[in-house]
Amino acid sequence: MARMKLKSHSGAAKRFKRTGSGKFLRRKAGLRHILTTKNAKRKSRLGDTVVVAKPDQASLAKLLPYS
Repeated sequence: MARMKLKSHSGAAKRFKRTGSGKFLRRKAGLRHILTTKNAKRKSRLGDTVVVAKPDQASLAKLLPYS
């Protein structure tokens, strides 16, 4: 019996990217609105991408099986 292909979670696919070593990257929250009260250094840091926390890596791997 042939195995069925798994579908990637389209919402997760738009938000996360896998690195060469297999970890997932995400964007930081807080850069959408109320930007006038945040200083330039803080907004610059919020623009960076960071590695997803280790406990969440396994669940992301299930959502994005072929990434």
